[in-house]
Amino acid sequence: MNYELVVDSRKGGVWLALLKDGKLIELHEESEQTDFAVGDVYHGKVRKVVPSLNACFVDVGYEKDAFLHYLDLGPQYLSLNKFTQHTLQGKQNVADLLYFKSEEDIAKDGKITDVVSSSQHIMVQVAKEPISSKGPRLSAEVTLAGRYLVLVPFSNKVSISQKIKDPEERERLRDIMKNIKPKNFGVIIRTVAKNKKIDQIDQDLKNLLEKWKKLHGNLLNSKPPRRILGEINKASSLLRDLLNADFTNIHVNDDALYEKMKLYVASIAPEREKIVKRYNGKLDIFEKFGINKQIKTLFGKKVPLPSGGYLIIEHTEAMHVVDVNSGNRKDAKGQESNALATNLEAAEELARVLQLRDMGGIVAVDFIDMHEKENNKALFEKMKEFMKPDRAKHNILPPSRFGVIEITRQRVRPETDIETSEKCPVCNGTGEITASILFADEIENNLTYLIEDKKMNKLSLEVHPYIESHFKRGILSKQVKWFLKYKKWIPVTGVTNFHLLQYSFKNSEGKTVKI
Repeated sequence: MNYELVVDSRKGGVWLALLKDGKLIELHEESEQTDFAVGDVYHGKVRKVVPSLNACFVDVGYEKDAFLHYLDLGPQYLSLNKFTQHTLQGKQNVADLLYFKSEEDIAKDGKITDVVSSSQHIMVQVAKEPISSKGPRLSAEVTLAGRYLVLVPFSNKVSISQKIKDPEERERLRDIMKNIKPKNFGVIIRTVAKNKKIDQIDQDLKNLLEKWKKLHGNLLNSKPPRRILGEINKASSLLRDLLNADFTNIHVNDDALYEKMKLYVASIAPEREKIVKRYNGKLDIFEKFGINKQIKTLFGKKVPLPSGGYLIIEHTEAMHVVDVNSGNRKDAKGQESNALATNLEAAEELARVLQLRDMGGIVAVDFIDMHEKENNKALFEKMKEFMKPDRAKHNILPPSRFGVIEITRQRVRPETDIETSEKCPVCNGTGEITASILFADEIENNLTYLIEDKKMNKLSLEVHPYIESHFKRGILSKQVKWFLKYKKWIPVTGVTNFHLLQYSFKNSEGKTVKI
């Protein structure tokens, strides 16, 4: 199992593609406007307390007020509020909590009006990004995530990831934290901390305490609404959470980003610094790694399966509906065997699509009907297995009597939605284009102009893959004829992002030649 991260720096933002054994499993856009990302901490002001909802609305600078429910205040809310008020008033001049007197935990079944009042200044963290017409969802239980630890201020509890099963290792990690953890700071030990040395864990704790110190410094003399601590960028957070021995390469097409990522990897895993590589190829980086083709395949309404079946994915306001079709697939063993094979293949692809598109809420999947209980049980178990690597919280119900499996998946940011259908830029929907033979002549005329008139020695041609195959077809292909005519070999490359009659010439430096 090999993981690769491909980072494409574009005008207006950065696109990140996570590949598992060459297959696209995650796609993220990091825009220049990064406010209200999950994990950001804000100094906000309570606009309105709504007792009927047991919640309040908070102004954090977004166009719509953010939502904060009583259950998201966290047990140590009174301690956090005291720290916030004392810092704003100048009474809490240090970030250290050694001499801070914690307040009692709030009641689990309490009322919002008992602890929050209108116009109150409050420190909150974004738990869910703005989605559709809704503002951000907030939490007042501020936590800071690191490589090996999650820092929980105003708590003294040490929690360990349930994925660490070894009792001796759990006890070792617990003993380490008891020796290095400062007073009034709790920690959650993450799975990646397993078998890590004490100095690595200690350094991670120091980094998190520095972030807490920065948060406190930004809160001093702050006026709401203001972001007082931003989450690290998406590329760094992906590496922080996923970087392990399975990570083989990180490809970056921008010098500044390359240096930043190299420094970040060196800071969290010095021995892995060499996996960060600067991409200098002439092809677009997403084209080189086959990502553009996978995006067009996986983000449409119809998602094909390798065997010839396909998924139909429909989006509604309340939920997502997926229909599984066998297409032309046939199995000599019979209909039941064919249905099981198609369903298992569809389940694996669906788990990938859910994670890739970051689809959340309720997902109803209409699998092909199967009559044997053992087959339905096998499908359910495989669906759970395929969904296991998904880091978003999810729940899967067994198949209903109609063969429908219901999935709920946590949604903390807007769904990744990419339009894969294209309006023909040549005919503008009329259905009529320039005759293809004339198009080939146009390319050849421009080629003659560049070689004979402009005296350009090294040229390459980029076209749509269909046109590429036309130019390369046969023993005496167009490409060979050009070689005989110009005494130069003209490389022809197919680019899936091009429309049918789009082309460009590149010079020896890989730059587009203007004609």
